[in-house]
Amino acid sequence: MNKKKIIIFAACLAGLLAIQIKFFLPFMYDIAASDLFLVESKDAANPMPVSNDMTAVAFAHCNNYIKADADEDQNFNFAGQPTNVWSLGNYEYIVNADVEISGKDTAPVLRHYACRIQYTKGDDTSDAADIENWSLDGISGLKD
Repeated sequence: MNKKKIIIFAACLAGLLAIQIKFFLPFMYDIAASDLFLVESKDAANPMPVSNDMTAVAFAHCNNYIKADADEDQNFNFAGQPTNVWSLGNYEYIVNADVEISGKDTAPVLRHYACRIQYTKGDDTSDAADIENWSLDGISGLKD
C-alpha cells in the first residue's frame, strides 16, 4: 500500500510538471515578450550615473522630502551635489547623496542615503519644479 501511494504521488507530480512545461511556460513567455509591460518614454534607463536637469530636480525634491519628514529639532546640511543619480527609465531615479544631520543635543552625523523618486507627468517636464508632480517611492540610509 505504501509503494502504491508513492507511485501515485510521483505520477501526479510528473503530470503537474508536464502541464506546467507544456502549457503555462509558453504562455508566460508570450506575455513577457509582448508590449504589455513596455512604457514608452523619452527618458531611457541608464546603468551609468547621469547628471541632467531632471536629476538635479529629483535630488532637490528628495532633500525636501527628507526635511519635511524630519523631527523639528533636527538640522540638515545637504551636499551641494548628489554622489550619483541613476535613471531607471520613465523619469524614475535613484538618488544617492550625503547629508549631515545634527540635533539640539547631538553631534553631527554624516549619513549616506538613497532615494527612489519618480516624476509623474511623463514626457511633459514643464512642471518638474512642482513637488506635487513627483512621487517618492522610498528613502533609506537615514536611520541607524
